[in-house]
Amino acid sequence: MSNAVSTIAEPPVVAPKMTVGLRKIRLIAPALFLLVVFFVLPVLSLLLRSVLEPTPGIQNYAQLFGSTTYLRVFGNTFFVASVVTFVTVVIGFPTAWLLAIAPRWIGKLMFAILLLSMWTNLLARTFAWMVLLQQTGPINRLLMWLGVIHEPFTLVNNLTGVTIGMTYIMLPFLVMPLHATLRAIDPTTLRAAAICGATRWQAFWRVLVPLAMPGIASGALMVFVMALGYFVTPALLGGPEYMMLAELIAQLVQQLLNWGLAGAAAFVLLLVTLSLYAVQLRFSSRAVSATGVH
Repeated sequence: MSNAVSTIAEPPVVAPKMTVGLRKIRLIAPALFLLVVFFVLPVLSLLLRSVLEPTPGIQNYAQLFGSTTYLRVFGNTFFVASVVTFVTVVIGFPTAWLLAIAPRWIGKLMFAILLLSMWTNLLARTFAWMVLLQQTGPINRLLMWLGVIHEPFTLVNNLTGVTIGMTYIMLPFLVMPLHATLRAIDPTTLRAAAICGATRWQAFWRVLVPLAMPGIASGALMVFVMALGYFVTPALLGGPEYMMLAELIAQLVQQLLNWGLAGAAAFVLLLVTLSLYAVQLRFSSRAVSATGVH
């Protein structure tokens, strides 16, 4: 009897199960590592340089906000971003609505055109607009041939060129999310408005636009945030009169080697961008809850 008891195998040792929290940490660890290395550390480096170079203190921020030249650059940045956002919304909303109501093959064709514009190299697109908008370019020639103008317009190295070029680049970033919002709106809502006696214009402004407003606000904020930090298009199509903050930072680093002031400007731009991005996320969540898009 004792021998039988002694020969009973002992139960195997079971390793403790990994907790859910530890498992989640292991899953997100690579992403956290990349985020820390490529975002957190560079931002900390910017912040340190802005308060340590050339001497410790906040003189870089004082110079940034105390100089009329730099304040004008801030004003230019917000003004150009606002103009580009407004024009993008004015053009993008009808475009997204056409995509939502167009026959399937036409919608696919329009989407392909939008995607093609996004896949094309940014520098190539900007140079293409430089050719199109110059005084001897196709646009001025066409307008003169039609008799609309008698002298060529100056469409580059000014606000007009920056607005046209950046609107073209930002348009897909507004149209695509807004299209999803519009597709989620029940089409019978507009029919019900028509049955109640509303004209098409009234149904558009009083029914469609309010329902799409969370998507419009979310897309407009995304465009505005992206426009704040844009560099290539304003640098090539704009002029010194409308220098933006990204151009100023590049000039401070590449030409003046003023890393402290450049770090201060970049850190301020980052704070503004993150604040607006937080607002954009709130509008995005409202758009999802309002339309039921998941």
